[in-house]
Amino acid sequence: MHYTRLQVQCVPEYAEILMAELAEIGFETFMENETGFEAYVEEERYDKDSLHSLKAKYLVHTDLHFTFERIEKRNWNEEWERSYEPIIVDDQCLIKAEFHRIDKKYPYEIIITPKMSFGTGHHQTTYLMLKNQMRVDHGNKRVMDVGCGTAILSIMACKRGAREIDAFDIDEWSVINGQENIVVNGCSNINIRRGTIAEVKPEGKYDIILANINKNVLLEELKIYSGFLNVSGVLLLSGFYTKDIPDLLAEASKYGLVEFTRDEREGWACLQLRRG
Repeated sequence: MHYTRLQVQCVPEYAEILMAELAEIGFETFMENETGFEAYVEEERYDKDSLHSLKAKYLVHTDLHFTFERIEKRNWNEEWERSYEPIIVDDQCLIKAEFHRIDKKYPYEIIITPKMSFGTGHHQTTYLMLKNQMRVDHGNKRVMDVGCGTAILSIMACKRGAREIDAFDIDEWSVINGQENIVVNGCSNINIRRGTIAEVKPEGKYDIILANINKNVLLEELKIYSGFLNVSGVLLLSGFYTKDIPDLLAEASKYGLVEFTRDEREGWACLQLRRG
């Protein structure tokens, strides 16, 4: 089997959203580097026209350079292990792989082996979500994790004392990988499924909804999240830039949701919304 390797040179602020967009058109594996990231897709799934349209879409906003290479299938985990470093969030949470040996103890320790999924704590948005989860009471709460990726946020919710967690993602690899991470972290109260929020059809109300997705998806789905949120519930959002906050707050206000707190890190933002 052969793959197409796409090397993307871009500014850091656009790496996450470009990876998300590339995942939508078939790319499976992503590895960040100093100039941007690499993305991989099976040769038969490579859609040249969709990729050119995506590049044109973002060239009007930022400098962007693509290069391509045909390669044989490789051991992705071995490649990843060479570069993956543990992450410490707010000096309270350690995110590591099983092969890391860390002597210092932290209140929260999460083992993540991302493989082909998003969410290791390295990106600013995942870091912000984890940091702000540690400020929200999860004790005996019912939690929804939208676009769960590696299930890292669900695992944090479990470790924070959540009663029940429903997680889902549109990507098959995320669901497989998320389940592996759930097991290795000993979180038996996380139910992970594949699909959009409309496809998985959650039932009932939630005390906390977590959504670390790009701005456009959040704007489309805020109304849906509002419908699933308890009266005293918390909606924690990230995946967007600081400059996008006004647009998200304007949309949220249509459904009675207002800003409770905000957090920022290197141009990225996180919002905690509650009922007005």
